[in-house]
Amino acid sequence: MRQPQKSVISTPFQEHARLRRRRWYWLAPVLVLVLYAFVMGAFFWLQQIREDSVMFVTIDQEIRQQQLLWVVIGLSTVIVIALLALWRYTKHRTQTEAALTAETAFRRAMENSMSTGMRVLDLEGRIAYVNPAFCRMIGWNEADLIGRRPPFPYWVPGQYESHRQTLDGVLAGKTPSSGIELEAQRRDGSRFTARMYVSPLLAPDGNQIGWMTSMTDITEPRRIREALTAAHERFMTVLESLDDAITVTADTADGVELLFANRTYRSLFGAQTSGHQELLAGRRGRANDESVEVFSSRVERWFEVQHRTLAWTDGRRVRMQVARDITERRGHEEASRIQQEKIQLTSRLTTMGEMASSLAHELNQPLTAISNYSMGAVAMVKAGQTDPEKLLPALEKAAAQAQRAGKIISRIRDFVKRSEPQRQEVDIQIIVENAMSLAEIDAHKRGIEIVHQPLTEPPSVLADPILIEQVLLNLIKNGIESMEKSEQRTLTVNVSQQENTMEIAVIDAGHGVTDPDRLFEPFFSTKSEGLGMGLNICRTIIESHHGQLWATKNPEGGTTFRFTLPCAPKGSSKKAAVGHKKNNITEEFHA
Repeated sequence: MRQPQKSVISTPFQEHARLRRRRWYWLAPVLVLVLYAFVMGAFFWLQQIREDSVMFVTIDQEIRQQQLLWVVIGLSTVIVIALLALWRYTKHRTQTEAALTAETAFRRAMENSMSTGMRVLDLEGRIAYVNPAFCRMIGWNEADLIGRRPPFPYWVPGQYESHRQTLDGVLAGKTPSSGIELEAQRRDGSRFTARMYVSPLLAPDGNQIGWMTSMTDITEPRRIREALTAAHERFMTVLESLDDAITVTADTADGVELLFANRTYRSLFGAQTSGHQELLAGRRGRANDESVEVFSSRVERWFEVQHRTLAWTDGRRVRMQVARDITERRGHEEASRIQQEKIQLTSRLTTMGEMASSLAHELNQPLTAISNYSMGAVAMVKAGQTDPEKLLPALEKAAAQAQRAGKIISRIRDFVKRSEPQRQEVDIQIIVENAMSLAEIDAHKRGIEIVHQPLTEPPSVLADPILIEQVLLNLIKNGIESMEKSEQRTLTVNVSQQENTMEIAVIDAGHGVTDPDRLFEPFFSTKSEGLGMGLNICRTIIESHHGQLWATKNPEGGTTFRFTLPCAPKGSSKKAAVGHKKNNITEEFHA
């Protein structure tokens, strides 16, 4: 099995230790060996001198001489072996010392590189050891701390009792594993907050000899944590005080999980997801910023609901829902709509009231003709002239005049009757012709001609025909009144297409106005008998149709009123009933 590769971090420390010991461990054995060689050389030299000085040697002396030589050789062998063993032992010891030195240097480097302050207390509470990080943290030197008893120099003045209680808890082994927070003072007088962890210091035999403590400066992390906590509390206070019901949910395998709900939602629907699902209104999977109005049958209230998809704290995609209670707003809107309808109806009745004399004069013609034709037929019958060829033309003319009068009355009834606004696809030409038909009664009386050039196959518009007729009739009627004393006797109505909108312009040659924008202010009127509400109502109607109404001064004199209406979507097959019933009121009036 392949052994895992060792780390190379401690290699520099080992190399440094070996370089310090490499040149000395072999010196002692070599020195002893040199001395021994010198002694042996001297011994053999002396033996040679002695042999040269003795003339003859006995057998016993020669035997003793050989025995001494073997003893010397044996001792030399033993000495050489001992020297080799000593050299090997010295080498092993040197390597062991180098490894120990490298390990000690490596651990000392790790200790000096730590940012956590380490401190050792003996069982009596004296400081036995501090690392450089601890000294840097409190600003005191190691010599100032080793051997010190409480109170320690980094204790905060005035809080000695609290520090002593903490120290007693440390010495008693009652500190929690999560650590304790304490306040300390540096040598320069500045203070910081630290978190301290405590663990027992054990001897090799397993007996406890002190307490090892580690301290970390948490002043900045604590400040950030407190700032985040305060921001979170402020944010939650804002969310909880909102009148909108805010929820955050996540889709899980078990269904919808409610991750957050503010106070308004909890007061309405409780801590359940049923309210969130009810307000979804079938829009799951289509979360966007578009708001929809949803009625909750559970609480019997209307809500304006917005959905948005966002990333939760754990990385999941969740759905945030904001539901605003609009029940009261819808009630006010409904009341305002009803009031607006009443104002519009009143405006139409006022307009028709102002045109009553002209209408009576116009209706008098067909009614007089009917009376004359009927009296003539009666006279012919009394005279015995009952020839159908003579009676039928008179009766047909009387019926035609009655039909003409009926159409005039029907158009007036449709204009002034109160009905719900109905936006539909309608032909703008029909609206213009109907409004001109009603306005021509007054224009003919004042001697003014209304000119209109219809477009060929103009696009339909999406509008309520009765309301748009009211706006156009009011603009035409104002133009006719402004031209009463003008030399120009022609009022023009133009219809043009501007991209996706239709623009209708009413151009008069009257006295004009100095400030066209003020015409649409409530209670502002250029007529002595006017109330100043007609044009304001007209602008409200046009804006409710997503259009615009404005006025400009004509260079030749007079005023031009223009308003726009959006074109109906292409491909729509729905037409307004008024588009199917094109009447001939204009033709009847010109007849």
